[in-house]
Amino acid sequence: MTDPTGPGLRAYLAASHLIPLAAPSLLRRRLVRGKELTDRWREKLGEPGLPRPEGPLVWLHAVGLGETLALRGLIAAMADQAPGAEFLVTSTTRGSAEVMAANLPPRTRHQFLPLDAPGYLRRFLDHWRPALSVWAEQDLWPGAVVATAARGIPLALVNARMNAAAFARRRRLRGPFRDMLARFRLIAAQDETTARHLRQLGAPEVQVTGSLKAAAPPLSADPDAMGTLRQMLSGRPRVLLASSHPEDEAVALTVLRGMADRPLLLIAPREPARGGDIAAMAAGLGLRATRRSAGEGPSGEVWIADTLGEMGLWYRLCPVTLIGGTFGATEGHNPWEPAALGSAILHGPRVAHFAADFARLDEAEAALEIGAETLGPALLADHADRAARAHALSQAARDSLAPLARELLVLGGLG
Repeated sequence: MTDPTGPGLRAYLAASHLIPLAAPSLLRRRLVRGKELTDRWREKLGEPGLPRPEGPLVWLHAVGLGETLALRGLIAAMADQAPGAEFLVTSTTRGSAEVMAANLPPRTRHQFLPLDAPGYLRRFLDHWRPALSVWAEQDLWPGAVVATAARGIPLALVNARMNAAAFARRRRLRGPFRDMLARFRLIAAQDETTARHLRQLGAPEVQVTGSLKAAAPPLSADPDAMGTLRQMLSGRPRVLLASSHPEDEAVALTVLRGMADRPLLLIAPREPARGGDIAAMAAGLGLRATRRSAGEGPSGEVWIADTLGEMGLWYRLCPVTLIGGTFGATEGHNPWEPAALGSAILHGPRVAHFAADFARLDEAEAALEIGAETLGPALLADHADRAARAHALSQAARDSLAPLARELLVLGGLG
């Protein structure tokens, strides 16, 4: 077989030998700024933080929090079919590690992906010795892909998602992407648009299997905290604004100010560090806001859930969820997390990053698009039927994962 390594990829691989010159000092600076975990940052240098389990190991990688959590349904389906298999999930962000720790499927552990340097990757692969490498969405690290394939470890790309803007960026680097995609033995896209883009980038064969986010199990919640909060919120109508950005908060808070009967608005910002800014925005509109991170309870009209890893609580406690990112340039966030926990889905008009997901939910009357002028009545409406339809779609997606899980296990010699 001809080596699928063109000049662009060869140049990257040559330059990657220089990464260790800067990596340790860069990671230490990030550690000082709180962007790395004090006891785990050396995993990014290829130093394992955990022992390797006995038996065959499936390694799955996703870049950040949402992508990492989406892998849980696929892991569960693979674990059901291969009782002897163990699983390793890697990601790159601190938040993904912290939240995944509370939501690990059985026989699964998490590590940070090493930086893309040959020595770091060699340490990582020598220690973990995976039977199969599964990459999610569109975060491909050239050095890791090449090093894994060079050891004869089968590679799969799942849950691939590439809209027009992402395709335009990658088309400028079509050669390296073609060379990487040639090393994957299985490529599965979320939708036909992504499949077409991947073929145009040189992928030899692409199947469409839908979004793994739809099939992810419900997020966990601490039962003690759940009981306390349920009692604390008893009798109060409440709505959640999830994974919010400033544009979403401006719309929701302005609408809330104009309502005669105001539900309690819980705001879970995409970046918890913005809690103080959101409280100031609410105060500027004459609304009283309290912050969970400051130990304050829901005594005002707005309760800011500026903590990490508690979304499973908020979806369970709020019968209605307004999806953040849908009133601004972010273009949406994952609508399936509330669906899995029976919270009705409302969203604004801007959903390009999850267009297929929202279209599927809207067409099934399992979600509702609203604007600033219709948000107020929607916050007070009964959406129980809508929530039930969304929950049913989520459950059906989990039930449909068995064929992809089986194909991956066969690819890795585990089926």
